[in-house]
Amino acid sequence: MDEAAVRDRLRAVEDPELGDDIVSLGLVNDVSIDGDEVAIDLALGAPYSPTETAMAGDVRSVLMEEGVDPELSASVPGRDDAGAAEGTVLPNVKNVIAVASGKGGVGKSTVAVNLAAGLSQLGARVGLFDADIYGPNVPRMVDADEPPMATAEETLIPPEKYGVKLMSMAFLVGDDDPVIWRGPMVHKVITQLTEDVEWGHLDYLVIDLPPGTGDTQLTMLQTIPVTGAVIVTTPQDVALDDARKGLQMFARHETVVLGIVENMATFVCDDCGKHHDIFGAGGGEAFADVHDLPFLGSIPLDPRVREGGDEGDPAVLDEESDTGEALREVTEAIANNTGVVHRQAVSSTVEDRMPPAELEDV
Repeated sequence: MDEAAVRDRLRAVEDPELGDDIVSLGLVNDVSIDGDEVAIDLALGAPYSPTETAMAGDVRSVLMEEGVDPELSASVPGRDDAGAAEGTVLPNVKNVIAVASGKGGVGKSTVAVNLAAGLSQLGARVGLFDADIYGPNVPRMVDADEPPMATAEETLIPPEKYGVKLMSMAFLVGDDDPVIWRGPMVHKVITQLTEDVEWGHLDYLVIDLPPGTGDTQLTMLQTIPVTGAVIVTTPQDVALDDARKGLQMFARHETVVLGIVENMATFVCDDCGKHHDIFGAGGGEAFADVHDLPFLGSIPLDPRVREGGDEGDPAVLDEESDTGEALREVTEAIANNTGVVHRQAVSSTVEDRMPPAELEDV
């Protein structure tokens, strides 16, 4: 097969979320043929997301039908090349996902910890940065008490737990020491705890933001290349009111919102099996609909989530519980939507380059 034949065959592979074939969408970066060997580079930017994994499998399948076993790679033009990475913040991190909430107490850190552990469980290389400077608690939630190691160059090597590289202010202060800082100091420590850490090559860096819309959020959005944000809320109206403020903050900084997670939803009584909507029902999904955002899923109000957080055992790793399954579905939805962000950007670039006559035929 020559390159034209390979590309023609690849038109049989569709992107289920963008609704067209991968060639028309510009998702085939390169086709290289050397004798019987075929190498294909695809514009896929969310490693181990179920959708992109399936698309890569479809590419392999359609070519295997022609007797070709391709070598596949993935990169996003303008982001994964060396020129784009030079001089940028976190150049070896493919995706930065900020987990936010408009108010405290909605389980934002729980979602961030389980997202990181869930992505690692899928096979991704993951880091988790606890950016809640004033109330860092991620180390407790993963039972990590090993402090980061310092190198001769005065950078930090993050400890790991559940395959996730960790960094938190909690590693650097005493258990009972309050952090009382003004904005400029927050800016400085956020910069140091991201840029001066040996994160290595990561598929995802999950950032657990503090609640609200203060100095930390501003610093992160101004200095770090955030791929997208996840907003966590409970179903109740008070939480939704504050979630709107978080949504407006990301809009002002032109940050993509990957979707809404509804936490602490229906509670199922162990004794009677009855469902109780303690914080209301359906508020998160309705909020997503009103603002035309993806609804990433609903997480039950389950004591095992609290127990897992206190004991350092993320519930997403529990293969036997419905709550663990709900957290895995949220993780997969976030990974899938991260991929959509990249593929839409690539497709839009292709459309911008098309002459008007060709664009009408697409």
